[in-house]
Amino acid sequence: MISRAEAIEMFASDDLIGIGMEADAVRRRHHPDGIVSYIIDRNINYTNFCTEYCSFCAFYRPMGHKEGYVLPQETIFDKIQETIDLGGTGILFQGGLHPDLKIEWYEDLLRNIKKRFNIWCHCFSAPEITNIAQVSGLSLHDTIARLRDAGLDSIPGGGAEILDDAVRYRISRLKCGTQEWIDVHRTAHALGMRTTATMMFGCGETIEQRMNHFDIVRQIQEDTGGFTAFIPWAFQRELTSLGRFVKEEATAVEYLKTLAVSRIYLDNIVNIQSSWVTPGLKTCQLGLRFGGNDVGSIMIEENVVSAAGTHHKATEEELRRLIRDAGFTPKQRDTLYRTYFLN
Repeated sequence: MISRAEAIEMFASDDLIGIGMEADAVRRRHHPDGIVSYIIDRNINYTNFCTEYCSFCAFYRPMGHKEGYVLPQETIFDKIQETIDLGGTGILFQGGLHPDLKIEWYEDLLRNIKKRFNIWCHCFSAPEITNIAQVSGLSLHDTIARLRDAGLDSIPGGGAEILDDAVRYRISRLKCGTQEWIDVHRTAHALGMRTTATMMFGCGETIEQRMNHFDIVRQIQEDTGGFTAFIPWAFQRELTSLGRFVKEEATAVEYLKTLAVSRIYLDNIVNIQSSWVTPGLKTCQLGLRFGGNDVGSIMIEENVVSAAGTHHKATEEELRRLIRDAGFTPKQRDTLYRTYFLN
C-alpha cells in the first residue's frame, strides 16, 4: 500500500494519465477477468422529514412541513414489486432522521418485507441507525442486532460525507460525528454484517481532510474486512444552501483523480465504484480506466441527489453498452458484488 504522503503527492500531481494507469493496474490485480459489474436495485426514500438541516441536502423537509411524508407500507411494497418485475435483486432504504419513528416501526417494516418478498435489504445509513438507537433508548449494538434479526441484510455507507469533524461541523453539524459513523460500521462488522463506505467530496474540504477520510476507511477495513466497496462521489451544489459557499463543483478531472487515488490507496477494498449519478455517464465510463470496476445501479428511483439538481438517468442496456464500449464485460451483480450466478 502507498503511504499517505504518496497519496497527497498524487493529488498535487498534474499527471492524470499516469495516476489513472497506476489505478488501472491495481484494478487489474483485483479483477483480472475484465468484468465490470452493475446492480438493479431501487432507492426507496421512506421519509423526507428530518431534524438535521444539512446544508448540502435539498431533499429533507422539517417536521410539520406540508411537503413532508412517511411512506405507508403498501406504497413501499408496490415499489418493491416493481423492482422485482424489472429484474431487481435489492432495495436501498434511506430517509431523513425522523424523531418519532422508533425501532419497532423499522422492525415491523423489515419483517413484512421479508414475509412478502425475496429481496436483499441494504438499508439505513449510519446517521439513521444512530438516530433509531437514540429515539429508542438502545445501544448501537442492540439496535443493529435487532434490525438484522428483523431482516436487515447490509448497511450502506451514506452519511459519511467527509470523515473529518471540522468539515462535518461546517456542513452537517447536527448529524452524527465521525466517531459515530465509525462505531456503526465497526459494530455491524462485528455482528457479521457487510457494509459499504462512501465519500462525498468537493464540499470545500482540503486534501488533508480528504486523506483523513481515506485513512479511517482503510484502517477499518484492515481491522474488520467488512467493507464490500468504496464509492466516492462529488457534491452537487445547485439547489443546496451549501452551494452558496462552494462556488465551483468538482470537475471531471478532480473526480477521476479522486477515484484513482481511492483505488490505489484503499488497496484492501476489493471493489471501487465509478459513479454516473453525479458526474454523468461519460465520466463514469472514463472512471473504468481510473480504477473503477463497478458502475453502481440503474437506479429505478432516486430522490435525494436529484433534489439537488442532478438528473442523470440510465437504463440497464445503457450501462451494459457503456461497460462494453470501455472494453469490459458487463455482469449484473447482487449487493455483495457476487456475479457468478447472474447474467
